[in-house]
Amino acid sequence: MDIARITDFHNKTDGIIDKLLPELENIYKDIHQNPELSMKEFRTAKIAADYLKRYQFEVTANVGVTGVVGILKNGEGPTVMLRADMDALPVTEATGLPYASTKVDRDEEGVEVGVSHVCGHDLHVTWLMGAARLFSENKDQWKGTLLAVFQPGEEVGRGAQSMIADGMMERFPKPDIILGQHVMVGQSGTVGYRGGPILSAGNSLKVKLFGRGSHGSQPQTSIDPVIMAAATTMRLQTIVSREIAPIENAVLTIGALQAGTKENIIPDDATLKLNIRTFDDGVRDHILSAVKRICCAECTASNAPKEPEFTTLDSYPLTVNDLEATHKVSEAFHAVFGDNSYETQPASASEDFSVSGRNWKVPYVFWFVGGTDPKTFLEAKNNNQLNSVPSNHSPKFAPVIHPTLKTGLQAMMTAALAWLD
Repeated sequence: MDIARITDFHNKTDGIIDKLLPELENIYKDIHQNPELSMKEFRTAKIAADYLKRYQFEVTANVGVTGVVGILKNGEGPTVMLRADMDALPVTEATGLPYASTKVDRDEEGVEVGVSHVCGHDLHVTWLMGAARLFSENKDQWKGTLLAVFQPGEEVGRGAQSMIADGMMERFPKPDIILGQHVMVGQSGTVGYRGGPILSAGNSLKVKLFGRGSHGSQPQTSIDPVIMAAATTMRLQTIVSREIAPIENAVLTIGALQAGTKENIIPDDATLKLNIRTFDDGVRDHILSAVKRICCAECTASNAPKEPEFTTLDSYPLTVNDLEATHKVSEAFHAVFGDNSYETQPASASEDFSVSGRNWKVPYVFWFVGGTDPKTFLEAKNNNQLNSVPSNHSPKFAPVIHPTLKTGLQAMMTAALAWLD
């Protein structure tokens, strides 16, 4: 890797990026105001595809439903894949921004929900669009093949696999490296990298518990699924606290407990929705097994008419950055960002970014870009109140546009240049 060449490219494009920022800011605000739920990113995908075509990319749309793959060949050299996810969340935005989303849609269960980009995927799309243009307009600075991949359905853990199932590996060149990034709570203008595990594995389940409904005044004639669900919820919390070693990292959250419609009716059933995050496959398997054991045992204790019903909602693999590739990226980051690049701690969030690398069996690197106003972040950090800063998936999550937009664009290009000749 030629550090001097990377810093030279950075210096030459710095002013160009500044001139490009107003256009990218408009793109970002437009996507932010028009979010689309997972696997329904038709408008966003068209914006990305049309932009790539404008800058001489060979574009294939509708890969894995709405995925977009752009190829830019520029002589002999390595093939680098840059990935951005496109989908928004079923969350009503509460940021108060002048460009806040007011969109509503129906989720997969037919429920009307607010829709917003409170995870930052609108920034991810904008970063990749900007990087694609700059690489296209500066072909004299690099050699190789660039794959720009806009992925659907990250929030439901199906997007990357849907592209693989649609022939991603057969239809497009095999990359030598896969690179991706995510805006997170952190001082805007900084990038955080880490070799090895950087994001947890994630597993979400729906558990339906069966009872026997009755009138609220006659509980003796019922098998109360509300009591069953409450006891199960409490007992499930003992898995991490009493079955997992303190030196292991794991999270088990009950995000939903749904039962009944009226105060004087004992319902027939109750539903739990739970989420598990782990950094070790053995720990994950133990927790999944313990969840089924406890749910079944509580149903037996309640004399339930039948065993609970388990449904997998989503499943994310552990994201483990290749050590050698991460070292290469970190050297490039230090050359461009100096002290504003640092080694970060693993995050308990989960991603399907690693699916492509696992299937192609090539190294991958994923890193974080800070999106919090520097003054806000430093005040919260100095007062030990970082947990009060709205994070990803909060209705109030709102990355500051500047310098986050420029930093993410430079980080993506810097990492790619570590491989491109």
